[in-house]
Amino acid sequence: MEKMLTIGIKRGFSEERLKRQKEPKIKKDEKGYYLYTVNENTKVYFEDFYNFLEKVERSCLEEIKSLREQISQCDPKKEETLAYYRARRIIVELVLKNVYGFYEDDSNLGVIMSPWCLGTVILEKVENYKERLSRGELLHSSLPEYPYYVLRYMDEIYKKSLLEIFEFPNEAFSVKWQYTEILKRYSKKLSDIAANLANILSLVKEYQHDSSERVA
Repeated sequence: MEKMLTIGIKRGFSEERLKRQKEPKIKKDEKGYYLYTVNENTKVYFEDFYNFLEKVERSCLEEIKSLREQISQCDPKKEETLAYYRARRIIVELVLKNVYGFYEDDSNLGVIMSPWCLGTVILEKVENYKERLSRGELLHSSLPEYPYYVLRYMDEIYKKSLLEIFEFPNEAFSVKWQYTEILKRYSKKLSDIAANLANILSLVKEYQHDSSERVA
């Protein structure tokens, strides 16, 4: 039976697809299919990656259900309590959205990564989302007309909330700079390649221009 998330989303790289694939980066041993990740050069099994996402999805769905009940039953006069619940709900829903995206992605092996690396990636996505909310660039159904307290609580609790959702130790996000540096190095290499190609194209155009002038 094909494995999937609670809402029916199927694995982007299913067991059947892995059996048919001819990608040299994907290997297999007695534990199953694996690859060495782009970001970390770490051995990650596909089964472990998807099992982690499935566990996080279950946790998020349970918490969202609980938060909805707490919000609906909370005294409207308790503004800060409501703001905390709403901030937490926004964070959990954003994690769940990313879980769905990573789980169903079938076009990019770069999504396969260790739990800590994945957690760091989602941490950065939450930080970016939080900043855009605070600048008024995005809207969210959990934000009231005056969202100050919600945004303040988001800023205070997002890291701790993610550690709890992922069941990570406190030091998990302390290696964020390592992943950031790795991504920067890849970006720099790509920029260097692009610059070299631009230089080559420029030389070709100059050569063609000079040749046409000589012919004329």
